[in-house]
Amino acid sequence: MKKITKTSKLLSITISLLLTSGYVAAKVTPEEANKLGKELTPMGAEQKANADGSIPEWKGGITQAPKGYVAGQHHVDPFANDKTLFTITSSNLSDYKNNLTPGQVKLFETYPDTYKMNVYQTRRSASFPSHVYDAIKSNATRSELVEEGNGIVQASVGIPFPLPKTGLEVIWNHILRYRGEQVTRQGGQAAPTASGDYTYLGFEESLILPYNVQGAKPETLQETNILFKFKQKVTEPARLAGTALLVHETMDQIKTPRQAWTYNTGQRRVRRAPNVAYDTPGTASDGLRTTDDFDMYNGAPDRYTWELKGKQELYIPYNDYRLHSNDLKYEQILQPGHINPQYVRYEKHRVWVVEAKLKSDTRHTYKKRVFYIDEDSWQVAVTDIYDNRDELYRVGVAHGLNYYEVPTQWSTLEVFHDLQSRRYIAMGLDNEAKMYDFSTELSDSSFTPSALRREGRR
Repeated sequence: MKKITKTSKLLSITISLLLTSGYVAAKVTPEEANKLGKELTPMGAEQKANADGSIPEWKGGITQAPKGYVAGQHHVDPFANDKTLFTITSSNLSDYKNNLTPGQVKLFETYPDTYKMNVYQTRRSASFPSHVYDAIKSNATRSELVEEGNGIVQASVGIPFPLPKTGLEVIWNHILRYRGEQVTRQGGQAAPTASGDYTYLGFEESLILPYNVQGAKPETLQETNILFKFKQKVTEPARLAGTALLVHETMDQIKTPRQAWTYNTGQRRVRRAPNVAYDTPGTASDGLRTTDDFDMYNGAPDRYTWELKGKQELYIPYNDYRLHSNDLKYEQILQPGHINPQYVRYEKHRVWVVEAKLKSDTRHTYKKRVFYIDEDSWQVAVTDIYDNRDELYRVGVAHGLNYYEVPTQWSTLEVFHDLQSRRYIAMGLDNEAKMYDFSTELSDSSFTPSALRREGRR
């Protein structure tokens, strides 16, 4: 790990001592919470610029939609006039290694002739509704981890741990980050072969997030134990159309584990799917990602030990409006080895670094995972993944932007690179699809096994 600060080292020592005593109470004092919105942003990030000014001060992020944006359409790029500051290639890689992850470096080494990073001015664009900021400040003094960190109580609407002390608290911030209250989206994924050939897999997805509803009470959430409900239906190709998945995600996954159902068009039956978790291969993924890779990480964290390593300044995809544009076709983005780097915007940001190591008494395809989480949004930006031989196996990258009509910071595309097969899977392709709808009105009745059966038959 590179350039971990003295503060980070002290954090690691403190965390190790705390973990040896068992459960760690996560509450902070009112005095600590009062730092939010002052020297810290309402999300808990460092408000000030970094030492050389390459990461600017946070000044609220994007507070209004740019001129020309029409709700329901693809998002106008607020920074379209920004020019590339410099480009990182395999030939000048050594000059920038301190601000790259081992996985990012490996991508340059794997594709020395084609992989590059165009680096732009850092824009701290992440922003969220004011009621989310208010909720986060309340969460800071009351939120707690339970069941050895596999559940959470006394939190609602916003991230629970804006001043994290452990790796588990950081990963729960990613899981519980605000993404609106309800959303429907279309788009899909592709897993190009080594030669670049691919089959596009189209989806219709809907998500309802009781945890994020304005005014949600921690006590009610604890009683229902539902974090979110997610439904996915395959729309193309024809041979898979109608196949569907339903997931009910819980806040305390020991009290009630994730519940999942699938609908198979050939059998015309809804079946319980307890294996939709952990390292089960993702839907039609050619084995290039696991179920818990979706959204960069999801699900119960019980198979790993989590260590907070500190912070690092890193080049990560950010404000990727060009990659998100409906002016692009999928064939322009997808190419052999990796997506077309010409359309990707990188910026330098501070990230939290969390290392997850597989427990000796559990199993998973991944022995170790290192997550790099954007401090302004708690979105996992990059994850380096290691196999049972302790070798780099996969590299996950989230291409994020601000959906300013909400507002929320979220990915537009997630890419998992398999270094061994020299292939990748790109999830969330939406350039040729209808845009996300955060104003949709969904009901719980649409997220039942019977509703899954009805929709699958259409």
